[in-house]
Amino acid sequence: MPDSAPTGEYETILAAHDGAIATITLNRPDELNTFVPPLPDEFEAAVVAATRDPEVKVIVVRGAGRAFSGGYDFGGGFRHWGEAIETDGEWDPGKDFAWASSPLVAPTQKLFSIWRTFKPVICQVHGWCVGGASDFALGADLVVASEDAVIGTPYSRMWGAYLSGMWIYRLGLAKAKWHALTGRPLSGREAADCDLINEAVSFDELEDRVAEIASELCEIPLSQLAAMKLCVNHAYEQQGIGSVQQLGPILDGLMRNTPDALRFIDEAANDGVRSVIEKRDGPFGDYSQAPPERRPDPDNTIDP
Repeated sequence: MPDSAPTGEYETILAAHDGAIATITLNRPDELNTFVPPLPDEFEAAVVAATRDPEVKVIVVRGAGRAFSGGYDFGGGFRHWGEAIETDGEWDPGKDFAWASSPLVAPTQKLFSIWRTFKPVICQVHGWCVGGASDFALGADLVVASEDAVIGTPYSRMWGAYLSGMWIYRLGLAKAKWHALTGRPLSGREAADCDLINEAVSFDELEDRVAEIASELCEIPLSQLAAMKLCVNHAYEQQGIGSVQQLGPILDGLMRNTPDALRFIDEAANDGVRSVIEKRDGPFGDYSQAPPERRPDPDNTIDP
């Protein structure tokens, strides 16, 4: 993207704008931009600021470093969310369901502000876009990925459930069931070919292609963009997407606290996250256990 002026001070993101294009960059590159507090709050604040800025017509979302995002950080369980989901240091299912389903406090709902803003949002995906990050990115109006990106929901196998419902609504029944039950990932190219996302291009073309699309949208009156986005969103909302977003995070909380899930987290704490991921994905030969040609090129990085 072109050089941009910063528009706020944040811990976990960068927000800037260049003319009518606002860019929000997830900025935890050493941790693959995984989601921890206060990232969802800061991200929502940046979306609100861009929405209120009369100069901004289009919002671009991307990740710094070698990944868009690795999703929710599950190191140590979800203890970094603290009293929001715990009582006396123990998981509290009553707190969890209330927290996870409330638009005012739920991280998933805060990230999904990209759906609720009336301005069009383009997600620029490279590297890993997995778990909750895929639920998040697929909520954008347009998604453009590098061909070697990996998009998937490894939580389908352990420790989670669909959060935003966008995998379901962007795919037909057969493909939605396949990915829900197997957790199989897609490359950026495969995701474009099955219409999960809009386009896939080489990493070298990615930033220019996103900038080109954003510039094209800026040629259209903002009220026209808002009207067309509202029509499409409303159609999907009438198909029940809001109900899925209530159910999914509640099931996610339960799936994070089954006996199998608790053993998974205990092993991650004792033996390291790499160990449990190897056991989870080894039989399938994908994600980090895939051959090099099925993993993102680690040299493809975004320097914000």
